[in-house]
Amino acid sequence: MKKRKKVLVVLGGLSREREVSLKSGRACIKAIKKLGHYVKTLDPKKKPLNQINKNQTDIIFNALHGKYGEDGIAQSNFEYLRIPYTHSGVISSMNSMDKIISKNIFISNRILTPRFLHLNLNDNVNLIKSKIARKKFKLPIVLKPIREGSSIDVNICFNYSRILSVLKSLSKNYKEILCEEFIGGQEIQVAVINKKAIGSIELKPKRKFYDYKAKYSKSAKTTHIMPANLSKKNYRKVMKIAERVHKIMGCRGVTRSDFKFYKNKFYLLEINTQPGMTSLSLVPEIAKYYNISFESLIKKILSDASLHK
Repeated sequence: MKKRKKVLVVLGGLSREREVSLKSGRACIKAIKKLGHYVKTLDPKKKPLNQINKNQTDIIFNALHGKYGEDGIAQSNFEYLRIPYTHSGVISSMNSMDKIISKNIFISNRILTPRFLHLNLNDNVNLIKSKIARKKFKLPIVLKPIREGSSIDVNICFNYSRILSVLKSLSKNYKEILCEEFIGGQEIQVAVINKKAIGSIELKPKRKFYDYKAKYSKSAKTTHIMPANLSKKNYRKVMKIAERVHKIMGCRGVTRSDFKFYKNKFYLLEINTQPGMTSLSLVPEIAKYYNISFESLIKKILSDASLHK
């Protein structure tokens, strides 16, 4: 991409991950300017996506996170406008954001993922308890929203009183949630750029798990181990799984796949089609370790901008 392009960075938005998106977007803006391109910005909270000026935009750099930004809705707008955009397309974004759909796709492709239940929070509490009991989950279990990112409202429950209180709390904002078996072991995350896995990182959070604060607050003091502490064989294995998942889900540009490694098995938790680009984000950290500068990373993402994904 030698010619100077008019790049529109879409950031902020309306989701609960707005602040993360703003941080990611600002970092990307600096890098895109360093690459020599013209940059404009649009925040969907202030101006709707359908007001993007097609004649003044060569590429849309999607720096949105969460609802409306990585669930296929923003991507549908970009397709309607006929402007090439970064990251994954409509269907892959929608499927990857939905934890029930994505986990069923993993299972159908024989990719190991924690066992789970789809819970309707309009159901009677006793019915929900019986569903969990029939699944024979061992405590603790994980309760989390089906379509949120950044570990928002993810809860690990060690007893049934905690399960009931979390169900009550989540029912205020959600009609349905995911109930998942808890997998111990190592937290492993793999970055894929343009279909190729570039590296993996291991995380050791000081908190109970790698939650929102552990991801975005320096005070959480999560230990990052680079490269992940795995045998060469297992390191290659998790890289191959991440590449395969990226392909199966129909993703483009950059993704980050999150795994737990327990008793010599990799369990895929989810794939992220809009991974963070903040100073504490994992994809830039992985890239840097493998001598890919932030500007080079952004250049690779821009080079894959397209339509009809």
